[in-house]
Amino acid sequence: MNRRLAELKKKYEETPIPEELDNVVMNAVRNRKQHVLRSRRLLAAAAAVILGFGLSVNISPALARALYDVPVIGRLARVITLREYRFETEKYRADIVVPGIESSEATELADRLNAKYLEEGRELYAKFMAEMEEMKQTGDGHLAVSSGYIVKTDNEQILSVGRWVVTAMGSASEEIRYDTIDKQNQLVITLPMLFKDDDYIDIISENIKAQMREQMAEEGKTYWLPETTDYSDWAFDTIAPDQAFYITDDGKLVISFDEAVVAPAYMGVVEFTIPTEVIADELVSDEYIH
Repeated sequence: MNRRLAELKKKYEETPIPEELDNVVMNAVRNRKQHVLRSRRLLAAAAAVILGFGLSVNISPALARALYDVPVIGRLARVITLREYRFETEKYRADIVVPGIESSEATELADRLNAKYLEEGRELYAKFMAEMEEMKQTGDGHLAVSSGYIVKTDNEQILSVGRWVVTAMGSASEEIRYDTIDKQNQLVITLPMLFKDDDYIDIISENIKAQMREQMAEEGKTYWLPETTDYSDWAFDTIAPDQAFYITDDGKLVISFDEAVVAPAYMGVVEFTIPTEVIADELVSDEYIH
């Protein structure tokens, strides 16, 4: 681990979690009602029963590389496990894995991404602790939060890193966020920057609806479209301008939706590969998508 990354990691290790995260915890407590309401809207997933964890608390950094692929990624060197937060009791468990980008040379981009990932991990742990304390007051329920990362693409130009979070509280839900990085130009690619204007939102959305209908007809899958649900606020309309996405190794655009956003929870996170010919006229260039 290079000196610059080690210093950033050390700074976070030495920051007392309870004192530093008071505001985040309080905000998480206030927001929990909204989270519960959203959870109740999810269709039943496989129940996550959390038993036999044993009484232990371990909040410490870990370089658990054996559990994750550590790909070589050119100028950015490699993706590593930068830190873990762990908490285990009979009813509550947190296993939060924070990725980091270890670069062979100092880069502002790597520093910025590492700081963001560390903060995401701290906030996720704070939210878990706040929800656990609130659940303890009622004496009811189990809660487990786990997170990790996956490298979707790693070639000479593109690195796509996904960070997933699974929350189990009676039923399970999964969310995933991506950063797609241009390694040669040292920048994070956003969805809007790929296109000439906002027309891509409707074009991609219509293609996704077509794919949904095709999959429902041919594969028996279920998606929430106006014709398939009585709940209008569940029906998929359009992607968000900042919709989660990544770029594949062969230059295809993949749009991702969190569990239970456009389909029943049992289908998990769902993805749609957008045919390049559908969006070719809207692209700024074919540098990334081709």
